[in-house]
Amino acid sequence: MKNITYKIILVSFGLLFFCSSCDEGFADINTNQTQAINIDPTFQFSWAQLRTSGGRYENWRANLIYSSMMLQHLSAVCGYWSGDKYTYNGGYSSSLIDRAYTEQVKDIVDLVNTLQTTEGSDATMLGMARIWKVVIFQRLTDTYGDIPYFEAGKGAIEGIDFPAYDSQESIYMDMLNELEQAVGQLGSGGFGSADLIFGGDVDKWRKFGNSLMLRLAMRLSEVDPGTAQAWTAKAVAGGVMSTNDDDAFLEHTNGPEGINRNGIGEVMDKANGFGDDCPRVSNTFMDWMIANDDPRQNVIAVPSTNTGEFAGMPNGLDATTIATNPSGASVEDFSRINPEIVRVSSPMMFQSSAEVQLLLAEAAMRGWHSGDASQHYANGLTNALGLWAHYGQAVDASAAEAYVAANPLDEANAMRDIGWQYWAATFLNEYETFSNWRRTGIPELTPVNYSGNVTNGQIPLRLAGNPGEATLNPGWQSAADRQGLSTDFASHMSVPVWWDK
Repeated sequence: MKNITYKIILVSFGLLFFCSSCDEGFADINTNQTQAINIDPTFQFSWAQLRTSGGRYENWRANLIYSSMMLQHLSAVCGYWSGDKYTYNGGYSSSLIDRAYTEQVKDIVDLVNTLQTTEGSDATMLGMARIWKVVIFQRLTDTYGDIPYFEAGKGAIEGIDFPAYDSQESIYMDMLNELEQAVGQLGSGGFGSADLIFGGDVDKWRKFGNSLMLRLAMRLSEVDPGTAQAWTAKAVAGGVMSTNDDDAFLEHTNGPEGINRNGIGEVMDKANGFGDDCPRVSNTFMDWMIANDDPRQNVIAVPSTNTGEFAGMPNGLDATTIATNPSGASVEDFSRINPEIVRVSSPMMFQSSAEVQLLLAEAAMRGWHSGDASQHYANGLTNALGLWAHYGQAVDASAAEAYVAANPLDEANAMRDIGWQYWAATFLNEYETFSNWRRTGIPELTPVNYSGNVTNGQIPLRLAGNPGEATLNPGWQSAADRQGLSTDFASHMSVPVWWDK
């Protein structure tokens, strides 16, 4: 539905983006080189959302090859799927931060600056842009730790070519304040159909902003409980996501190429000319679904080619060791991802109401929220099953109802139950899976200890950025010292980020 309304916008923006780079000699003569080119804010907002969804490059490397493997949603025997065995590939590890600063950050910072400095700008547009800026930077700092933040993206605006690195603590405090102020700016107006997430629905943006605030607040649960509790209260008071109608996701189509395809689909979608056939569903994930009679197994996976049964492949195998693996001697003995959920036209999820309800259940168990933990937990399970309707793969309603009824919250083991369900609910949004697991330590995954791993056989605790920063950016060294990082970038993967206690 939203796809139809924005195809023309995307093509127009793509042409604008292309033409702005043409005939540089003429532009040098006729433009002020210290001033950014003016772009229609509606086009720029659409573009920023699409680039945050991302392309094949970073989705393949940072989201799938590393995050999905380390967190045992998927497994692989192919050596280049580095995250399965905790080996280091610099270009893969830094792919998200490399791509984000040249695309997402540059555009959203410019857009926010334009809306803040242009007289008569729409306050609701500014609020939405500030919320989206938090979406971008939260993912980056959670994945890499201290990053350029306050000066980032200001090359064209202020001539800052080497932005300073900021502490994750200062970034988090500012992101929380940004969300509070941004939500307060939401009124009438906005981006309308140029908003590819909610189609300009201000009420949904308000819930989204508060739900992000809740996510960030809970991320501080172990490092600063007092601050976490205070911001949790603010988020809940403002109103957060409650149903699947509130889910924050971007719909895609099969093109135009490089603009509006789902980046995961550009890795996995065989039907449309893509298809890395190496990954299989991890046995950690599949065994858990089978043990709990989880109706998502029919949505997330397809039966093994060889056996016709659902079966997950253990992590840590290679082309040689799989031959002696007792649960299956061939990759064809194990389940692939259901191809229907990894199309180039599949949606990209940024935050779901399932995540929000599970966080509320946790907050209630901690005494930070007066709601009913058991009801929030049941809501979380219901919404986690319901979100697959966005992918055209709705879970049968009676099966969903039976699953929720059969899996009430065990308050004696509440954090375990909530953690496992959050892990399952964030499948494909592997950045979030990785972050919440580091915060909680749940599920209690068994690491692999493959020869040549760089983490002493432990699941990595962050991805490593680009080694070029150590020599190019004068501010890198102080940030490295602050975090306990050396110039051996592979070793960074064993160093926890600030909030990971």
